[in-house]
Amino acid sequence: MGAKQLATKIDERIKDALDAFCEERGLKINRFLEDAILDKIEEYEDLSDLRKLRRESFRSLDDVLKGLKKSGKI
Repeated sequence: MGAKQLATKIDERIKDALDAFCEERGLKINRFLEDAILDKIEEYEDLSDLRKLRRESFRSLDDVLKGLKKSGKI
């Protein structure tokens, strides 16, 4: 897998806290940041999925059970 460089500016207090956090735990900053970015992307995807689900129609549990009984599955 290839790698690309990412350059950004962040508040120096955040950078200092990141350095200390990773140093104390023996973590590599690059790996920590990659994991954090992936986690955040996943959160946004989950939120998007949740919004889509809320717009979908749904069947009540009673309707589902009736359908299963009618089909002989329960």
